Amino acid sequence: MNAHSSVESAEHRELFALVDELAREELEPRAAEYEEAGRFPETLVRLMGKQGLMSLPFPEQWGGGGQSYTVYLRVIERLAGSWLAVAESVHLQVLACQGLARFGSDELRGHLLPRMLGGELLAANCMSEPDAGSDLAAMSTRAMAEDGHYVISGTKAWVSHAGVADVYNVYCRTGGSGLGGLSCFLVDADTEGLRPLTHERKMGVRSLPTAQIAFDGVRVPDERMIGRRNRGMLVAAHVFDHGRLGVSACAVGLAQAALDHAVAYAKERTQFGSPIISFQGISFLLAEMATRIAAARALLYSVAALKDQGRPISAEAAKCKLFATDTAMRVTTDAVQVLGGYGYTQDLPVERWMREAKLLQILEGTNQIQRVAIAQSL
Repeated sequence: MNAHSSVESAEHRELFALVDELAREELEPRAAEYEEAGRFPETLVRLMGKQGLMSLPFPEQWGGGGQSYTVYLRVIERLAGSWLAVAESVHLQVLACQGLARFGSDELRGHLLPRMLGGELLAANCMSEPDAGSDLAAMSTRAMAEDGHYVISGTKAWVSHAGVADVYNVYCRTGGSGLGGLSCFLVDADTEGLRPLTHERKMGVRSLPTAQIAFDGVRVPDERMIGRRNRGMLVAAHVFDHGRLGVSACAVGLAQAALDHAVAYAKERTQFGSPIISFQGISFLLAEMATRIAAARALLYSVAALKDQGRPISAEAAKCKLFATDTAMRVTTDAVQVLGGYGYTQDLPVERWMREAKLLQILEGTNQIQRVAIAQSL
């Protein structure tokens, strides 16, 4: 489906063939049904972990696959073309493991990370709040130190994997105001006082549960802190960079699926005695879609290469997330247009892809926030 200039090893070809088979046999036949019912495909998501897809970009010493981030993103792109919610779920799991892998103690890593990377323990990030979305300095959830524990009180919002996660990365205030007073804790889902609230009724990606989570005097041992006290923003920034790339891969995969579907339809649909792909109004639209996807993919993997070289990518990842998700929104909208009336029905997947693309412009920092980050970098 995708053109990549790099030479693939036999190992990578085997991996991508496995992913394509999983996508074709397990994901595509179930996506529409689960999305309509708003049902989380927990068995399938845990299967992705058992198959090693969640562990790909992590060191082998912690149960990881030891692969480059480029290889991992190519897997996410493939999954997203079949079922965005599952691709997003794998991506969320990888994000929720980043803090522990990079900043956690050896003891905590050894205890939890292999089980998280294998999909045995599903994980989630609790960062946003009802009144603090992109503005993390406004975070009000607080953790008070108390005899070997911290006691967390507050409410987190827009938590994906809410209610199905086994562990949560909870960002909260342990110091003064601003970004300098934040810390991150890894909290077990069954801890007393932790309570997922009603799931959000979303426009798309309905099979991935999203909800607020209330913390009412939740006691967490000191050793569950990820990184240093009042330095949680370092953990969050690490997660942001990875998050932008993962969402970009989801966007490219979703856009490619929409283009493939639109091209196949345009070849088969006949009007005035000719397939509609022969009409310039349609063929030029498809050409524009294909070009934008190619540009988004090239940008994504150029930034992934920088990351694999250990170079800073914050501004580049923001550009990538902005362009790739705007591309997905435009391409899926145009795909609906190519299919005409059929594109507007729920009998075909393009209207669902269009609704799903909208979420990608909002996740991991809205595209307005990406523009702020890019402008500041200049």
